[in-house]
Amino acid sequence: MKKMFNKYVRDIFWVEFAMKHVKLLSIVLILFVSGVSSLTLNETVYSRDNEYKGEEFINVTVYERINPAIVLVEAQLPDGLSSGTGCIINKSGIILTSSHVVGDSTHIEVTTSKGETYKAEILPSDGKNGDLALLKIKPVKPLPTIKFGDSSMVKVGQKVLAIGNPFGFNGTLTTGIVSRIDYERNKIQTDAAINPGSSGGPILNASGEVIGISQSIYNPDNNKSNIGIGFAVPANEVKKVVSNFI
Repeated sequence: MKKMFNKYVRDIFWVEFAMKHVKLLSIVLILFVSGVSSLTLNETVYSRDNEYKGEEFINVTVYERINPAIVLVEAQLPDGLSSGTGCIINKSGIILTSSHVVGDSTHIEVTTSKGETYKAEILPSDGKNGDLALLKIKPVKPLPTIKFGDSSMVKVGQKVLAIGNPFGFNGTLTTGIVSRIDYERNKIQTDAAINPGSSGGPILNASGEVIGISQSIYNPDNNKSNIGIGFAVPANEVKKVVSNFI
């Protein structure tokens, strides 16, 4: 009888021991699975953050940050519809573009990157001689804006990006370098593709700062397409015109 009792006690002991360890093992297993899941999630996020590297990372991040502040500008001129690009410089709806895009038109429309269209009017400014014009629209909410850099720091060979609406292909990004600084004409020369419709758009450095405003291309054979020689008004010249509106 005593032996049977002792065996009974030992059996209960081991059952309780096993149950306690099963609970402990379950807790350890849950923690392990949670840890693995967390690690996997973190690795996925880390992988996404680093999906683009080097030049790709610059191109993607600059474009996604700046393009919302770039608009399509369309003006009715005596010889037909003129189309170009504009940069939002003030969240209240002040836009910088090239004066040859809008001329003296009284029928101007601005379309944002989100497809919102507004009537625009030309603001008085001193920019016409520099082929610069300021427009005003009345947005329903504050707009994203561009940021100007220091064009005196621009170096030949540095990477640049251009955003514009060439031939109606809105929000087009092209890349290149500063090919030359034309001190005589006070222009920045670049091989980043600038085409009809790009005028008034930004030339950006790798930090996303506007260092110039696209103005013209060199086309000795009267070909409207870009041949790798484009010109931009330096940002420091632009800032003289827009300083009271930023």
